[in-house]
Amino acid sequence: MTSTDLLPVPGARIHHQIRGSGPLLLVAQSGEGDAERGRDLVDHLAADFTVVTYDRRGLSRSVPDDPSQPVPMATHADDAHRLLTALTDRPALMLGCSFGAAIGLHLAARRPGALHTLIAHEPAVPELLPTAERDRTEQELRAVTRTYREDGWLAAVRRVTAVLGIDPHHQETEPDITAEPITEARAANFAGFLTRDIDTILAGGLDAADLDALRGGPTRIVPAVGRTTPHQVFDRRCAAILADGLGATPVEFPGGHNGNLTHPRAFAAQLRALLPRTEGTSTS
Repeated sequence: MTSTDLLPVPGARIHHQIRGSGPLLLVAQSGEGDAERGRDLVDHLAADFTVVTYDRRGLSRSVPDDPSQPVPMATHADDAHRLLTALTDRPALMLGCSFGAAIGLHLAARRPGALHTLIAHEPAVPELLPTAERDRTEQELRAVTRTYREDGWLAAVRRVTAVLGIDPHHQETEPDITAEPITEARAANFAGFLTRDIDTILAGGLDAADLDALRGGPTRIVPAVGRTTPHQVFDRRCAAILADGLGATPVEFPGGHNGNLTHPRAFAAQLRALLPRTEGTSTS
């Protein structure tokens, strides 16, 4: 059974859903993903974890008081922290995918003790890249935004999937996964991601002090990559550079950048192998 609620936060209310039992696991999605995205993955995790999914500020039901205002990464991290604080008094587990992983890294750096373990799957954090790579990534993402404004969101989605190394025409999936059609709400979320959220990614916010905090902080950070994501894709490179800075090796997950959607059963199995299931991370 899934319960839903709205959490008042400064400047918005955050829609979230809770399902399952066990240690609290917050899932922060990539791109246009809201609380409904990745239901198959939640199905495979709910027996072992209290899985919390949510609509990031600006998506679906988490409508800001002033939608015209930009939402910096620090605000997204604060929203996640307030959500966790409302649900548990213990360090939580977190899976962050792409944009969601960037949120998780900000949260771990600036709210030490909020997270026990963060699985950072292909974090969209261009500031981790060397200057030339970061400049190239900025050009690629700015081109996505231009394509949206000139040719519409479908053309921009095709362009951004290419930037992320996703080939929807040659992508293996597990059998019987739930289809996620492009609804009116999802199209609106795509539009928000392609304009507002890409700007947030490019603005970044992690600095040298934050990276030092990640290295020396209490959160166990597990950089992760999709097995089939091309090595030159920018957020796979971000995961590799993050791992190197932490003295770790990136963990491979099934599928590519969106393996949580294409391989939910195997993705969940890999999560269970990495995440603790102890009382120390249970809900209040």
